[in-house]
Amino acid sequence: MTTTGTGAAAAGRRVLAPLALAQFICSFAGSSMNVMINDISEDLDTSVQGVQVAITVFLLVMAALMIPGGKLTDRWGRKRCLMLGLAVYGVGALLSAAAPGLGVLILGNSVLEGVGTALLIPPVYILTTLLFTGTAARARAFGAIMALGGIGAAAGPLIGGLLTTAIDWRANFGFQVLVVAVILFLTRTLEDPLPADPGRPFDTVGAVLSAAGLVLLVTGILAADNNTWLMIGLLAAGAIVLAAFFGWIRRLERAGREPLLATSLFRSRVSNLGLVTQNAQWLVLMGVSFTVGAYLQVVRGYSAIATGGVFTAATLGLLASSLAAEALAKRRAQRTLIVTGFATTTAGVLVLLLLVRAYGGPWPFVPGLLLIGLGLGLMLTPSVNVVQSAFPDDRQGEISGLSRSVSNLGSSLGTAVAGTILVSALSPNGYAAAMIVLAGFGVVGLGAALFLPHDRPPGGAHRRPRR
Repeated sequence: MTTTGTGAAAAGRRVLAPLALAQFICSFAGSSMNVMINDISEDLDTSVQGVQVAITVFLLVMAALMIPGGKLTDRWGRKRCLMLGLAVYGVGALLSAAAPGLGVLILGNSVLEGVGTALLIPPVYILTTLLFTGTAARARAFGAIMALGGIGAAAGPLIGGLLTTAIDWRANFGFQVLVVAVILFLTRTLEDPLPADPGRPFDTVGAVLSAAGLVLLVTGILAADNNTWLMIGLLAAGAIVLAAFFGWIRRLERAGREPLLATSLFRSRVSNLGLVTQNAQWLVLMGVSFTVGAYLQVVRGYSAIATGGVFTAATLGLLASSLAAEALAKRRAQRTLIVTGFATTTAGVLVLLLLVRAYGGPWPFVPGLLLIGLGLGLMLTPSVNVVQSAFPDDRQGEISGLSRSVSNLGSSLGTAVAGTILVSALSPNGYAAAMIVLAGFGVVGLGAALFLPHDRPPGGAHRRPRR
C-alpha cells in the first residue's frame, strides 16, 4: 500500500471510530439492563415490570424521536446534533448512576438517554453516507458500524453482568459516561461536509403526531397484562394518531410545503421490505435478550454475572459472522445473506425453546444463542445497505431517520411484547410463549427477505437494488 493510501485509510479509521462507538454505546444501553433486573428492582424497591418499563421507554423514546432527530440535522448541522446528543446522553447516564428511585432512573436512562440517542444516531448514518464515497467504501463503513452496534447489543448483558457483580449496577452507567467522553474527544476534529441550514422548515405538528402515535401503540402493548380494554383503547388511539400523521404529511405535500417525512420514501418496494427486515431483526434480538435475562434471574435465580456469561454465546456468534461479513458480501447477494440470517436466527430461537424446556443448567442456552448471534451478524449490515442504497445522497437524511426509527421501534416492541408475555407469567410456560411469539416474528422477517430482488454484487461491490 502506498503512503497516500495508508494515510487515507488511517483518516478513514479516525472518522469511523467515533461513529461506530456511538452506535455501540446506544445498542449496549438497550440490552445491558437485562441482566440487572433483580439488582435494580431490589435496590430501588420496584418490580420486574418496573424495570421492564424503564427499558422499554428508553427504546420507545429513541424510536419516537429518531425521525425528528434526522430532520434536525439539516437545520443544526450533523456534527452539532451528534455532539449535543452525546452531551444529553452523558447527563442522562450520570443521573441514572445516582438514581435514588425508579422515577429518576426513568428520567435519566429512559428519557434523557433516549433523547440523546435520537439526536446522535441519525448523524452517524448521514455522516457515514456523506464521508465515505463509493459503494464499496460505504458498505465497509456501514459494516463496521452495524457490527459494533450488534456487538454492543449482544455483549451488553455480559459487560453489564461483569460490572454489576464486580462493582454495582450503577457502574454500568458510569461505563457509558466514560465511553461518551471518549467519543466526544474523538469527534472534536470531525468535519461536517455540508453546512447547516437554519432556515430549513421543521414540521412540528408531524413530529408530535408521529411520536404520539408510536408511544400510544407500544404503551398499549405494555398494558396487555393489566387491562385488556385499556390495551385495545391505546392501540386504537395509536392507529388513529398515526393515520392522522400520514394525512397531515400528505396535506403538506399537496400545499407544496416540506413535511417531516416525505410519502415518496414509502414508494420503494425494496426499501419497504428492507425496513421490515430491520424491524424484525431488532425485535427478535431485544425480545430474546429480555426474555432470557429475566427468566434466568427471576425464575432460575441466576446472578448478573452468571446471566451475562450465558449471553457470551450470542456475542461470539455475532462477532464471528460480523468479521466475515465483508468477505461474504463479495461472494453472496445481500438478499441471500438476509434470508440465511433470518433462517439461522429463527432456528436459534426454536432451539432455545426446545433445549431449555428439556434440560436444566446454563448449557442448553448456548446453542440457540450462538445461532441467533451468527444469524444477526449475517444480516444486520445487508439490511441497512438495502435501505440506504435505495435512495440518492440528497435523501439520506430522511431515510436514515426513518431507518433508525423503524429499527428502534423493533427494539422497543421486542422488549414490550416478550416482556409483557413473560412478566404476566414468570414460569416455564411464560418463557415458552414468549419464545414462540419471537420465532413468529423471525418468520415474518424471513418472509419479507424472500421478496427482496435477486442481486449479485459484481466484483465485490454492492449493486444498487432495483426499485
